[in-house]
Amino acid sequence: MMNPADINIAFEGFSLDGLLTAPEHAQGLVIFAHGSGSSRFSRRNRFVAETLNEAGIATLLFDLLTPEEEDIDQATGEFRFDIELLTDRLIGVIDWASRNTATAALPIGLFGASTGAAAALGAAALRADNVVAVVSRGGRPDLALPHLAKVKAPTLLIVGGEDDVVIELNQQAAGQLPAEHRLEIIPGATHLFEETGKLEQVAKLARDWFLHYFPAHG
Repeated sequence: MMNPADINIAFEGFSLDGLLTAPEHAQGLVIFAHGSGSSRFSRRNRFVAETLNEAGIATLLFDLLTPEEEDIDQATGEFRFDIELLTDRLIGVIDWASRNTATAALPIGLFGASTGAAAALGAAALRADNVVAVVSRGGRPDLALPHLAKVKAPTLLIVGGEDDVVIELNQQAAGQLPAEHRLEIIPGATHLFEETGKLEQVAKLARDWFLHYFPAHG
């Protein structure tokens, strides 16, 4: 397995750090959008990314916020629900991946957790020609409500069976998605899928979804 490569994605006036893992002959690229208080080092997202890597899928985990913004957010919560900002950042990363030599030829999928799922769906709507599949883990797709009707990418919504409020929010959002979609409820799992074997189920569902919808590559 190829080790993750540290990358730096430049925006106007600032940059974001990321980890890119690209197996040889990758089937596609999955870009991760994490939830509030998390980062490219998220243990849960890295677990899912490793499962995708083992299946021949490249992954890109990156920080949605700069270190300075992260410090502010930890103290005030100012940015974690700024879905427009997070969506813009994710779009910038999608555009970077579409230009980057190592990833430009790869179909793109998005994996969003918690509020990152709203950013993923917003970006999928605004980059409909670039994004071929979306997976949400314990996500808040309801926060992307203005964008849901424009999502073309097949979308898998994964929610823990014990996460009652988020189940309801996902059910409501699913009704707004015109694209092919599925709501997968994992029995016995809470919001963070911390119970034994539950995160493995998330990773396998995500892997199978992306492999199914990535066009044959190479």
